[in-house]
Amino acid sequence: MTQDPTPGPPLVHDASPALPVFRRALRDALILLAVLAVAGPVVGWFVSGSRGVWGAVVGAGLAAVFSLTTPLVMLRTVRSSLVTVTGVVMGTWLIKVVVVVAVLAAVRNADALDKQVLGFVLLVGVLGSLAADLKATSDVRIPYTQSHPGPSDGPEEGPAA
Repeated sequence: MTQDPTPGPPLVHDASPALPVFRRALRDALILLAVLAVAGPVVGWFVSGSRGVWGAVVGAGLAAVFSLTTPLVMLRTVRSSLVTVTGVVMGTWLIKVVVVVAVLAAVRNADALDKQVLGFVLLVGVLGSLAADLKATSDVRIPYTQSHPGPSDGPEEGPAA
């Protein structure tokens, strides 16, 4: 007598269709941030000299913190339960907001950097990252139903007679 293989835990899903989406989002964010890290300081130099360079560097760093954490967390937790993914994503979101607010508060009175350049580079980085995430997710179709019967999936019974 052979036993039927038991499926995995009920909240764990097949992550294979989602992996390319998260990898593409991470790749596109890295490309955007690399361009921003090179172009931001150059533009910052022309706007306000060394103050603009430092503003662009800090802005690109904050954009990296803000933009890279979500795809990295999703790649790390892609095979986890929905509860775990939700908790980790919300926890990292809270941490990155605290980091961004703390850095902005720390440089609030700094005269060594241009705050307008910092804000512009940060805005371009975050909006560009959102656009990259949207592009990565809008081009793919990920099934959200089970393709194999689970333990509770059985033949439907008709009404009791």
